[in-house]
Amino acid sequence: MTLEIKTTVMNPRRHTFGNVARRLGADKPASRYDEAMFDLQATGEFHYRPTWAPSFELFDARRTAIVLADWHVLRDPRQFYYGTYTIARSRMMEATEKAFSFAEKRGQLASIEPDWLRRIHTYLLPLRHYEWGANMNNSHITDVGFGSAITQAAMFATMDRLGIAQLISRIGLLLDGNTGSSLVAAKEGWIASPVWQPLRRAVEDMLVLPDWFELFVAQNLVMDGLIYPLVYRRFDQAGQAHGAAALSPLTEFMLDWLEETTRWVDGVSAVAAKESEANQQLLSEWTKVWVGRAIDAVTPIAQEILGDDAADSIDELVGQLGQRVHRLGLQA
Repeated sequence: MTLEIKTTVMNPRRHTFGNVARRLGADKPASRYDEAMFDLQATGEFHYRPTWAPSFELFDARRTAIVLADWHVLRDPRQFYYGTYTIARSRMMEATEKAFSFAEKRGQLASIEPDWLRRIHTYLLPLRHYEWGANMNNSHITDVGFGSAITQAAMFATMDRLGIAQLISRIGLLLDGNTGSSLVAAKEGWIASPVWQPLRRAVEDMLVLPDWFELFVAQNLVMDGLIYPLVYRRFDQAGQAHGAAALSPLTEFMLDWLEETTRWVDGVSAVAAKESEANQQLLSEWTKVWVGRAIDAVTPIAQEILGDDAADSIDELVGQLGQRVHRLGLQA
């Protein structure tokens, strides 16, 4: 007896959901990101206007002066949806947990010179409050932003900032033997130290910005674009000569996160600027204003940590930020 095995190819009648097919074409298979991102934004008839802002609908594109024909053009180059986002962060945290475990078991932070240890308490631990402000700001973008492309990614950024604040807190607990005294002192520094007041004032001003896209520029493009390289590169490099090399693996998450998130921030900013000359001009004006605020905010901190080298470091980092902004099509 002869058995003949035949195969039959069954072509799907459609490759994706109808709303995605109408955007990409019926014959083009969609990525999981496309299916998880497109058209989640509510745009229909709403029951009532918000009592706290009756001039707007519950979800309203007019909450920002930026105008886009289709808000879904603000795609995330990382193509993060819940599944890919959690997998990516899990991998990053595996390396971070190993670094913390190794530092704690070997007592590596004990080798840091006392003077530089004091500086770490000065410049690093109060940043947990900056990160909490960034968490609130991205949460606000998620709340009032328009288009699931931007609000979905902003929610991921919201949780990232909470996680980074927790990592800074864990470093403080390692430094003080889990007593929490360093975190109490860091809060006092954030509230009362003259070094931190310009940055604290900038964070609090961002909390009440009426335009959510300006908030996106101020927080994610400008402030992070200057503070992260200064703290996690320049201050870290300066600490190498004072026995602080053991701190670098504990803050590597922040640098990896910055490199990855910069792709999203730059992608959103460049697309919005390219849409129209009015958008480009507005984004440029916002960037210019907040670069000035950022310089004023970080200068006292840099002077406290780097001394005479502070001015040159800030100038160089501002120049790098300016080149980055220019590549996005902005004139700031």
